[in-house]
Amino acid sequence: MSGSIPEREASRAQESLIAHDRFGSWSFSDLHYWASLALGITLIPALLWSGLPVRFDWPTYFSRFWLSLALQSIFAAALLYVIGFPLSKTLLPLWQRFQAQKGRLLILVLLLVYFFTLFPPAPAFILAVDSIAVAELIDRMPRKRGAVSSAIIDVILPATYLFLGFVAVFSYNYIVVSHRFYGAYDSTFNRMDSWILAGHTVLQIAHHVAEHVSSRWFQFLEFIYFGMFAQIGAAIIITALSCGRRQALKLVGTILLTYYFALALFALWPSQGPYFTCPNHFQLAVKEVSAFSIQKSLLANAAILWEHWPIRHISVDFFIAFPCMHIAQPMIVLWYLRRWPRITRLLLAYDVLLIAAILLLEWHYFVDLIGGAAVAAAALWITDRDRRRIVQPLPG
Repeated sequence: MSGSIPEREASRAQESLIAHDRFGSWSFSDLHYWASLALGITLIPALLWSGLPVRFDWPTYFSRFWLSLALQSIFAAALLYVIGFPLSKTLLPLWQRFQAQKGRLLILVLLLVYFFTLFPPAPAFILAVDSIAVAELIDRMPRKRGAVSSAIIDVILPATYLFLGFVAVFSYNYIVVSHRFYGAYDSTFNRMDSWILAGHTVLQIAHHVAEHVSSRWFQFLEFIYFGMFAQIGAAIIITALSCGRRQALKLVGTILLTYYFALALFALWPSQGPYFTCPNHFQLAVKEVSAFSIQKSLLANAAILWEHWPIRHISVDFFIAFPCMHIAQPMIVLWYLRRWPRITRLLLAYDVLLIAAILLLEWHYFVDLIGGAAVAAAALWITDRDRRRIVQPLPG
């Protein structure tokens, strides 16, 4: 992320040579493209065969996976950049630019006032940081025609691939639930947890903790749990700007491949998570934590699909407990960002808290974590077999 960006034409030429070498004949590491294509081609017939509508909840998809997640991802990428690199390469040039251009500082102040007048503090702060980060990135780009648009495409193309992959994953997860009882293997996984945890279960541990901590602790865990998605977006941005779109596409392909494995395993051993096996889960649930109301909604929607009641569209309900994708995706992110030690250490610390959130909010069994790690390792073994990559510093 420091130093000057190499000439974009030279980088593109080098990418083309590697692409010709790798794609002149089919490579096993490209399995995710073929799997995505196969799932895309068969999606509409599969929905029709399952009696599901070929309609999608586009407002939710775009608001949650484009607008909201994009803003959070830019914020997370900026935060990781500042933490992961020396101040002389991150904040100091920004401060010097403000000192040299007083008008820019005035515009920033007016923008901050506007954001904090229009939005609550947290979204306003995220929008302000995003605005600064995007403006600074543009300032650090080389003064060449097409440099900015090329960088935008490097980020947008992998992000679009992930978005379309998620639409397919959500759709097939609906299809599976319409044919397989969604909680068929919950008791099995609960017993497996008891073997692994020396007679204890996630339910017992979560309930014990809930009796001894305040609701604010669970609200914090919920923030950690849902904040995981921002690090995925941040990893795409950092990888695209430092290594190019091909490496970013590989990152996204690895994530999608884990989801495709998860769909297959869900079709074999469907389960919902510890909250499904807890008879009084929603009576004991912390009312201030929205995760529990989401779990209740998931169970209701899964029942609707299983009983073949009509639904209006395919939305963003995700019913898969085993394997745990909330541990698989951070593992993949750590692998692709491992060349930056400070960022890796920060994400490792975050992921430790994430494991606590996953278990104490009763989203997953402990065995789900093992399954998530296994599918992540399998996907990485497939997609990262060819480790030749182009690395170019981010603007700095």
